[in-house]
Amino acid sequence: MLGGVAVAVFLPGNAIAGALEDCVTAYDRQDYAAALQLCRPFAEQVDARAQTRLAGMYYNGQSVQRDYAEAANWVRKAAEQGYAPAQAYLGVMYWNGQGVPQDAILGYMWLNLAAAHEPDAVGERDQAASQMTRDEIAEAQRLGREWRPTK
Repeated sequence: MLGGVAVAVFLPGNAIAGALEDCVTAYDRQDYAAALQLCRPFAEQVDARAQTRLAGMYYNGQSVQRDYAEAANWVRKAAEQGYAPAQAYLGVMYWNGQGVPQDAILGYMWLNLAAAHEPDAVGERDQAASQMTRDEIAEAQRLGREWRPTK
């Protein structure tokens, strides 16, 4: 593991960007074994796109044992950086109680944060809202207003 991180750290900027794109491309073409090898070093270096892809592999059991808790761990790291696709993903995981305790308020909060930048999250957020009380929605919105990205 450490070797992969060290290599990425010492690569010139364009090489790092190229290697990260290789991670994304491997995931998108469903070559999960390659994506796992390519994405993990970037995920460990706090790259939100790589963390989200790694989460997807754990969520779906692609080249790794299916593990919702591990998926939630990786997607939370990306969501906390403000990466909208990861926020939507984490919101759904909270809503469904997959890898995290089921929590409608936190589910809505993450979906609402994502909806500001991710149009696909709007429908998920609105569907969640249709099953919540006004007080629950107000609490989720308050938490969202107080939330700040890490980095």
